[in-house]
Amino acid sequence: MINVLIIEDDPMVAKFNAIYLESIPGFSLAGIAENAEEGWAFCQSVKVDLILLDVYMGDKTGLELLQDLRREDISVDVMIITAANDKQSVQTALHYGAVDYLIKPFSFERFQEALTNYAQQRSKMKDIANVSQEEVDSFFLKSGKEPFARPLELPKGLTTRTLSVIVNQILKREPTSFSAADLAMETGISRVSVRKYINHLAEMNLLQVEVIYQETGRPLHRFYLQPGKVSILKSLLN
Repeated sequence: MINVLIIEDDPMVAKFNAIYLESIPGFSLAGIAENAEEGWAFCQSVKVDLILLDVYMGDKTGLELLQDLRREDISVDVMIITAANDKQSVQTALHYGAVDYLIKPFSFERFQEALTNYAQQRSKMKDIANVSQEEVDSFFLKSGKEPFARPLELPKGLTTRTLSVIVNQILKREPTSFSAADLAMETGISRVSVRKYINHLAEMNLLQVEVIYQETGRPLHRFYLQPGKVSILKSLLN
């Protein structure tokens, strides 16, 4: 199991990243720190394999913390997750050995790809003394992808307030299924907007979807809360 520390000063972002993380097999949340100082202290007392690190945080930036970690030769991998999209920040992260750089907002698919690739590379390096050139190339070459292409954005118009309204209604309906039309009628939010939110929750593996074909042949998407996810969904209430 790969133990991960999230260092992020926005509680909601940290919560979403934790949910994303724990939906990916092989990863375990070691803890959440609100700033660089808390993150540094955590690393001194708990074994951490990977840090998901924000850049802009209070008095000390994540990049400064990354430099401190390297200066003190602390053996931990770091993945930058930030809104900082300037060239200097990217170059600094690369210089100090960040394993990936995700620019906010990002999709779950991009997040999953970053962690999956990290786990695969970590597994390759485990228990081997020497590597071939082909293996080295697999670590450093990027299969023709643009290394710093901006990932897909989350659904437009996504807000904490509206998410809370929709989540609250889903919890009221649990364990029965629902459609976007059901939630739209009950919350007063447009069906188009509701669909964006519930599709996002399904993408986070909090909801499962069933497609039912009506007599007209048109598909109806009905959603169910994933077993064991009630507490996680409640944590999203604002």
